[in-house]
Amino acid sequence: MSSDDGSAVTAREAPSAERPRAVAPADRAGQAGQTGAEVPDSGAERGWWRRDHPTFSALLGFYTGLVTVIVLPGGFAALLAALVSSERASSLYPFVLVVFAIPLALLVPERTRRFARYMLLGTVLTALVVVLVAAVTLFFLVRADR
Repeated sequence: MSSDDGSAVTAREAPSAERPRAVAPADRAGQAGQTGAEVPDSGAERGWWRRDHPTFSALLGFYTGLVTVIVLPGGFAALLAALVSSERASSLYPFVLVVFAIPLALLVPERTRRFARYMLLGTVLTALVVVLVAAVTLFFLVRADR
């Protein structure tokens, strides 16, 4: 596509009249005389699920941090236990802490900074919740034992 002066215009810069309008599936079905299931998916309804949406990197980063704290240490321990002896696995286990440097490394490039902030937030909040729940549980168990 080009503008009046001959320069190239991208789809984002194109006037809104030339952009395809998002139509609800029920509206498209009515226009085509078909049910919603029979209308081919053009992807226009899923326009909110874009990687450049403001909440995409925040949600993805937060849940990546959560998975990093919960799943990764256990998976690393299981992998070590399956591959090496118990003594060697216990000596190699502290290397799982290297993975927690990933959000810090992602803070450097500007492109990944937003994702890294939310990943760090997810990591810290998940670890905080786990520690607090363990402390409260231990408190009640010791108090009930008296």
